[in-house]
Amino acid sequence: MKALYIGRFQPFHNGHLKILQKLIKKYDEIIIGIGSSQYSNTLENPFTSEERKLMIIKSLEEIDINNYRIVEIPDIHNYPKWVSHVVSIITDFDVVISNNPLTKRLFSKRGYIVKETQWYNRNECSGEEIRKKIINNGNWKDALPKAVYKIIASIDGASRLKKLSN
Repeated sequence: MKALYIGRFQPFHNGHLKILQKLIKKYDEIIIGIGSSQYSNTLENPFTSEERKLMIIKSLEEIDINNYRIVEIPDIHNYPKWVSHVVSIITDFDVVISNNPLTKRLFSKRGYIVKETQWYNRNECSGEEIRKKIINNGNWKDALPKAVYKIIASIDGASRLKKLSN
């Protein structure tokens, strides 16, 4: 059985990693969909699709997870057609994994099985919270896998976010 797990991963954090660790035990393959893949260098989407992909790959390598694949899913800004758009890109999944109310509603309405995941330390493991902490010089390192922190440091992602917030 294959599961589709969609997120923006801005950035990929420990909550995402914990979810994937649980999903890997339940499904033969996890298809990780990078949503809003065409957006980068904005406050809401500061990292490029390639940077996000690298964050995921390096984080999963650290814990020896390899039964996954990553697919980019650009936005089309048309909710009635969005599920068809996703299915045109990824055709071979059995279940959708999401806590996003819109994603759940759209896929459920089209007859797909949608399962929620348990939140992991939601106050700290949230892309929005992590981006705020980066901008405000807060403690954000602990909410990320080591590989993600290294990638953000190597691309000077903190400076990028601070410039975007001005």
